[in-house]
Amino acid sequence: MNKAKILLAGKIAAQVRDYIKPLIKKDVPLLEIAKKIETKIIELSGKPAFPVSLAIDEIAAHSTPSHDDETKAHGLLKIDMGVSVDGWLADTAFSIDLENSEENKKLIEASEQALENAIKITKKGITTSEIGGSIQETINSHGFSPIINLSGHEIKQHELHAGVTIPNFDDKKDIKIKTGVYAIEPFATTGNGKVRDGKQSGIYMLIEHKNVRSPIAREVLHFIIEEYQTLPFCSRWLVKKFGTKALFGLKQLEANGNLHHFEQLIESSGAKVSQAEHTILIDDDGEIIVTTR
Repeated sequence: MNKAKILLAGKIAAQVRDYIKPLIKKDVPLLEIAKKIETKIIELSGKPAFPVSLAIDEIAAHSTPSHDDETKAHGLLKIDMGVSVDGWLADTAFSIDLENSEENKKLIEASEQALENAIKITKKGITTSEIGGSIQETINSHGFSPIINLSGHEIKQHELHAGVTIPNFDDKKDIKIKTGVYAIEPFATTGNGKVRDGKQSGIYMLIEHKNVRSPIAREVLHFIIEEYQTLPFCSRWLVKKFGTKALFGLKQLEANGNLHHFEQLIESSGAKVSQAEHTILIDDDGEIIVTTR
């Protein structure tokens, strides 16, 4: 575990979060927000660990603008971003109310308070179910439900979702937290507390290196292997590199079994969702919330 690079990734994530928050206003194009976040990460000597997710209202996660997206910011917007420094990762998220809605503000408060309470008790030796129980109790106390089929996660080099999961409810599992890096990310909702798959997101991950016949698909595949390795990427990034022919290459690679294409994750009853997230590093010296520094 490279502590210095993890701390740097977290510092960059915190700086980008502080930079973008005042720039997010109602009716600003999501594409503009995404480009500003990802450009700032690179300016600060990091790389995006995954395409920034800009998820509105009932969309909980896995929502990034396409290269020609015209959607404008509105509603209850979740901004989920990650930073990579040589494959060492930090992951953070926050929610913004763009409607001056009391319900939205209360949902945001619930997920933020759940994150704060979970971080307070997270240390080596605690069980993941205790963390999940704290998240569930906090969100319930605000009159909302946690999303039980979304979770936080352990993070390893080049691996965003690795090993241990951190549930958003008490799942009764006796899995103890060990030395490592963990993202804690409560989701609160007015709905029934589960997500379902929605439409395809334009976010992909490489799962197979096998050859493909199409020349453009081969070119795109080689670039994906070199540039992204095991981390998620999006069609928008490939269009920037290759032009719109990249979309054909992605379709070929998906059909050939080279890529996993993520669906958007939608609250199953169509209710609004808020999210909050920080990354915490745990070692023999204690605990550090790396994305607040």
